[in-house]
Amino acid sequence: MKTYLVGGAVRDQLLGIPFKDKDWMVVDSSITAMLEQGFTQVGKDFPVFLHPHTNEEYALARTERKTGHGYTGFECNTSPTVTLEDDLLRRDITINAMARDESGQIIDPYQGQQDLDKKILRHVSPAFSEDPLRILRVARFAARFHHLGFSIADETLSLMTNMVKNGEANHLVSERVWQECASALSEQSPWVFFEILKQTNCLKLYFGELDALFGVPQPEKHHPEIDCGKHALLSLQQACILSQSPEVRFSALIHDLGKALTEKDKWPSHHGHEQSGRTPIKQMCQRLRIPTTFKELALITCEFHTHIHRALELNEKTIVKVLKQCDAFRRPERFKNMLICCESDSKGRTGYENTPYPQSNHFIEALNLANTVKPKDLIVEGYKGKDVGIQIDLRRAQKIKQLANSPAL
Repeated sequence: MKTYLVGGAVRDQLLGIPFKDKDWMVVDSSITAMLEQGFTQVGKDFPVFLHPHTNEEYALARTERKTGHGYTGFECNTSPTVTLEDDLLRRDITINAMARDESGQIIDPYQGQQDLDKKILRHVSPAFSEDPLRILRVARFAARFHHLGFSIADETLSLMTNMVKNGEANHLVSERVWQECASALSEQSPWVFFEILKQTNCLKLYFGELDALFGVPQPEKHHPEIDCGKHALLSLQQACILSQSPEVRFSALIHDLGKALTEKDKWPSHHGHEQSGRTPIKQMCQRLRIPTTFKELALITCEFHTHIHRALELNEKTIVKVLKQCDAFRRPERFKNMLICCESDSKGRTGYENTPYPQSNHFIEALNLANTVKPKDLIVEGYKGKDVGIQIDLRRAQKIKQLANSPAL
């Protein structure tokens, strides 16, 4: 029995990047032998074991034979005759197909170190095309390492595109699509993930509502980048500067889906896109089984982002109304996240990246002032029933009116 450190841990060690998880591969062993040594077997698709002391994952070296469609359509062979090189050959990209033995020596049969030096993401073998999940994984790695200068090899991009063209990508289940997307949103450059999906024609397949924005124009006066799809990616890019939250980043990305539904004879104007955009957001979230926290933030951002943009023009009664409609009094943190999405939208325009966005502070100050109105005080004054609610709104508006007279504005 021989053990090797494999995959991301080896890659990140060579890149000098901190890592937490360690994956180990075992050669010249069997399920019975692993259990006899105290390992606990986990995993349904192939034998993976937890070390009795470290709880780290150890997997038997294996080969795979394609037996059906999708990422689960494989038959695994984990016999003791499977070699280290056999196992590494089935991996996705060369920089993930390296191993380190117990003495610290790197085993690199497929030139992973060379591709690390060249900053290239390249598939290991033609078997890459058998697993559609790898399209999303490579796009995610492109998003993770973009800031280091990594790019995808032309032949790998071509292979990914052909996988979409020949229908193999159709067999990936929604949960796995969203799982990779959610992971990509937490990477340093998640817009690259969506750029790669667009480049390989995979965006239309999995995120058709977002793909539909590309080619749709906006008024150049307000959107020098013109294209709605480009604006969506620029908004995501700004959201990454302003927040680590994947919900914020996702909502900034899809806040304008309604513009894809505008009739062409009304271009480049998109009147009413704030309301029409709610439908494609709901469709996407239902189809991909996107968590409720993502959906709710995306919906209020879509519906109210233009209200927030006009914050300095709104009267105090309208501001109170917007705060109530956004449920800001009960869910202030979500409301603040929505304000970040709106700022990302404003700055996600060519030439506007560094333009101040005082609207956020205006609404936060308005919320703080409105929160000084306490229902219990009104009850003490003798108000009852519906009159309490009416008075709350009136007094909140009176408090917010102070902002209009603030020297800062």
